[in-house]
Amino acid sequence: MTTQISVVVPVYRSERTLRELHRRLTAVLEGISPEFEIIFVEDCGGDRSWDVIRELAGRDAHVKGIQLVRNFGQHNALLCGIRAAVHEIVVTLDDDLQNPPEEIGKLIKRLREGYDVVYGTPLKEAHGFWRNIASRITKIALQTAMGAETARNVSAFRAFRTTLRRAFADYRSPSISIDVLLTWGTARFSHVMVEHRPRSDGASGYTLRKLIGHALNMMTGFSTLPLRLASVVGFAFTIFGLLVLAYVIGRYLIEGGTVPGFSFLASIIAIFAGAQLFAIGIIGEYLARMHLRSMERPTYVIDSCVGHLSVAEAVDFRQRDGLTSHGSALTAKGV
Repeated sequence: MTTQISVVVPVYRSERTLRELHRRLTAVLEGISPEFEIIFVEDCGGDRSWDVIRELAGRDAHVKGIQLVRNFGQHNALLCGIRAAVHEIVVTLDDDLQNPPEEIGKLIKRLREGYDVVYGTPLKEAHGFWRNIASRITKIALQTAMGAETARNVSAFRAFRTTLRRAFADYRSPSISIDVLLTWGTARFSHVMVEHRPRSDGASGYTLRKLIGHALNMMTGFSTLPLRLASVVGFAFTIFGLLVLAYVIGRYLIEGGTVPGFSFLASIIAIFAGAQLFAIGIIGEYLARMHLRSMERPTYVIDSCVGHLSVAEAVDFRQRDGLTSHGSALTAKGV
């Protein structure tokens, strides 16, 4: 049975690796299926990546390119490419050659066993110390939305059935986690162990600060756990306050005196004030997200397309999936 494959690659400052990535992807995909496409989504990195994509699309009919009007982020660019895909299976991987294209066959083989999403879990991650720590923080945040077992195996190298995008066809928010969105469409996840090679050129655009920010975005954008945590903290300190009050009253009744010491009183006030500010801060994060959603900021905006793909085709994924065009989560500036 022929498997139709759409490979989606978010591109950010990768002009030096794109040609090699395209060569290896083409060699692998030709051995798997005669029907495939490679969608490069250029996320405005500021280098010549778009020129390289146009060059590749000009000499290979399998290549499609989408350029966004500004930098929206990796997951936003991924969502754009996923919505433009036309084949039955979508494979996503990074543009830095750390995910070997030669491992795609392993993901497709596991997908055929009846799963809807398969992750390529690195045997050993070839990141730096701080990047590894940040990746673990991100996976901990994902556990609240995906479940511990699934989140433990998450990576940017994934294969899934294109029909899953129906579950998040109406999603409208500038904050995105593709992995969380996939859980809206299925519970059949699996993984295979794959190689993860050192970055061949440049440095990752994901700094420790950005990865921690992404983890916080997932926790407050796709889970109510922080609100529950604030409630638990508030309840715990209420009990603590009642115990302190009981201690003060008990000492007055038993010893006939009050609890001396300004430092004791100041410590209690500081603890309660900190707990209140913590809870208010969490509530503020959710209010900020509601404010951003009410502004209806686009998830991404397409500037231009190359290859056998027009802006209208990139936008009109809903019609291909048999969905209405109302409430589309993206806009197009034009070609």
